[in-house]
Amino acid sequence: MTEESAKKATQLPKPVGYKILIALPEVEDKYESGLIKADTTKSTEELSTIVGFVIELGPDCYQDKAKFPQGAWCKKGDFVLFRAYSGTRFKVHGKEFRFINDDSVEGIVEDPRGYTRA
Repeated sequence: MTEESAKKATQLPKPVGYKILIALPEVEDKYESGLIKADTTKSTEELSTIVGFVIELGPDCYQDKAKFPQGAWCKKGDFVLFRAYSGTRFKVHGKEFRFINDDSVEGIVEDPRGYTRA
């Protein structure tokens, strides 16, 4: 990690309560055919993404034993699926992140490449 990326990483907010901090994948500038995507298309893809990387979990995530009898649904470092348009969106240095609720996680994926909204 470069010094600049380390500094940017420390500027990320810490999730509180039952929130999970998610990093979103970079949206490709081109289609597989090589055509360049319009800015509105890229913006829609970023907004409606369904996959993200778990950066950090808030201290109350998965603590409700009645709601999560088998324990946590995900952990730091997992790629997770969640509903499109969900969470609190924000950008840090031009990169979008989200806070989602612990019960918003709908699945874990090994490799997020190739996942798109249907």
